[in-house]
Amino acid sequence: MMQDPRLEAFGRLLTIMDELRAKCPWDREQTTESLRHLTIEETYELSDAILKNDPEEIKKELGDILLHIVFYAKIGDEKNQFNIEGVIAQLCEKLIRRHPHIYGEVIAEDSNTVKQNWEQIKLNEKGNEKKSVLSGVPLSMPALVKAYRMQEKAAQVGFDWENKIQVWEKVEEELQEFKEAPNTEEMENELGDLLFSLVNYARFSAINPDDALEKTNRKFIKRFSYIEQKAEALNLDLRTVELAQMDQWWNEAKTKP
Repeated sequence: MMQDPRLEAFGRLLTIMDELRAKCPWDREQTTESLRHLTIEETYELSDAILKNDPEEIKKELGDILLHIVFYAKIGDEKNQFNIEGVIAQLCEKLIRRHPHIYGEVIAEDSNTVKQNWEQIKLNEKGNEKKSVLSGVPLSMPALVKAYRMQEKAAQVGFDWENKIQVWEKVEEELQEFKEAPNTEEMENELGDLLFSLVNYARFSAINPDDALEKTNRKFIKRFSYIEQKAEALNLDLRTVELAQMDQWWNEAKTKP
């Protein structure tokens, strides 16, 4: 009976990781702490590839992240803390436990019910631990993404607006309070509330606000780069170019594919 090629490929990766850890000076020196920032960097590189919709780049970055997972497991094994088998086994058990509509008798006919069941099972797993529904949201997560995930989690236990109209009314309310803020400190507070309410409206509109903002960031980079290129072509220092001229080039950039 032929071995599953996926298992063969994964086994090869584990063998290479063992060899690198034993023979490569750099790989031998790494710790979970030294790898942490590299893992974060790799995750952002995967995010970039996904936003570019580049399958080959996505494949490459997934490989880099998989390497890090195997690396952490190898270090854990060396310290007799955990190993890759335990990591995978624990994940499999969690997936089975949190999908009772697949592996049990619970009925879930839509994705929202699946998410609600997931959050409830997750809370039940904590047993007597007094943990918040929001405790699963990492504190170091970027603020925009964190706001979105907190709102999602709160919604799964019923803390949510009834409809999108109410959410937009909240956006307008926060915008007015921001406009009326008497000083910088209050403006900062109100701006935070306004952004939080806009994230909520995006969620109700099935839009990921982080993706939306990143697309705008990339659009800005592309159009501003066009302005820089136009100035360079004319041997102009951008700081001396009139704003009206830059606006004209900006509008030209908007017509470019």
